[in-house]
Amino acid sequence: MLTRRHIRVKVMQGLYALSQTKEESLEKQQKFLKVSIKNMSNLYLLLLSLLIELQARATKQLELESKKYIASEADADPQKEKFSNNLVLKQLVENKFVTQEIANRKLNTWYLNEEYVKIVFKEIISSEAYATYLKTPGGNYQEDLAFVIKIFKEIIAPNEKMYDFLEDDTITWADDMPIVNTYLLKQLKKMDQNQLEADFLKGLEIQEDDLDFAANLLAKTALKDGVLTEEIQAKTPKWDKDRIAEIDAILLKMAICELLHFPSIPVRVTINEYLEISKEYSTPKSSIFINGILDTLSKDYKDSGRLEKVGRGLL
Repeated sequence: MLTRRHIRVKVMQGLYALSQTKEESLEKQQKFLKVSIKNMSNLYLLLLSLLIELQARATKQLELESKKYIASEADADPQKEKFSNNLVLKQLVENKFVTQEIANRKLNTWYLNEEYVKIVFKEIISSEAYATYLKTPGGNYQEDLAFVIKIFKEIIAPNEKMYDFLEDDTITWADDMPIVNTYLLKQLKKMDQNQLEADFLKGLEIQEDDLDFAANLLAKTALKDGVLTEEIQAKTPKWDKDRIAEIDAILLKMAICELLHFPSIPVRVTINEYLEISKEYSTPKSSIFINGILDTLSKDYKDSGRLEKVGRGLL
């Protein structure tokens, strides 16, 4: 689930925090970075638990309607049981690996904030997707799966109130949500009736080499800030360092640090990654500026023998 590009973004944010205040320390940012990376799996489980809560909400709604003194024709429609009887949602509800992991991590967010479950549930039952779903016969796993995928893509993932709530809950989730949503959607698309319960937890464990990469990139870039600044200034003699956008300067320092101090990462991978990050997080012309400097520096490093990469094809 976690990509190296996303790790670089988190390191960039940590370095930016360090540059903005003297109260921040490298040690504090390293701890925050590690927690931020590990919190991604909590977000994934929280979204899975939302699907579980929506099934429970549908069941509760049926119970409330059955207790009405005067039931309407719509209330008596047996097709309304399709949501609570959705085979895919029931599969998640009965998944002991998932429910136990949610319990172990004490992810009781929806219990404490039930109003957000109600908001999403209301949007679902008011949607065209739901109306169409009720018209099809029940008990078809593939149709149930298609419905769950559709409401996740069209209602849950893009829901602004849910996005704001999750961002307020854990600030780093704002950048994590697109990645986690995409990963969860892939997991849903792979579902089948015979799927192993443990499959839903695959990919949640953060690899130690990813944590090491994040910690090393943050520490080396921060500790070598002065030297890395000189590397940039050598290639931008007409630029005052104060005229370079803060994020551009941080991305350049990170990229140069990778070129010189991470021998297993190919040059082209480093350059491409930081160009893509700059397109999303910096100014419209940043990628052109960054590409020009990194391209020149990488060639100079190679010609001068400073570029030491391990393995074939890394230059």
